[in-house]
Amino acid sequence: MKASSLVLPGSHKVKMRYFAALRDATGVAEEWAELNVRTAGQLFAQLKERHGFSLSKEDVRVAINGSFAEHATELSPNDEVVFIPPVSGG
Repeated sequence: MKASSLVLPGSHKVKMRYFAALRDATGVAEEWAELNVRTAGQLFAQLKERHGFSLSKEDVRVAINGSFAEHATELSPNDEVVFIPPVSGG
């Protein structure tokens, strides 16, 4: 998968990485964006609207800079945010 650059009005730039169903929905493995949100949960809501994710925020785990975090965690410039959907396998 390729990376894309998404430019939205906002106050800081963050890097998002996607896996499984979220990667399928976006068509990219990662993207950088200028966003006007404060928390990871707000970021997910904005991306869900833009990309049409079928999963809710409650179904997705979030990691910020390599550590699991709560959706209420505030984002900082240059954070790497990973949204992790439920996966199955065997």
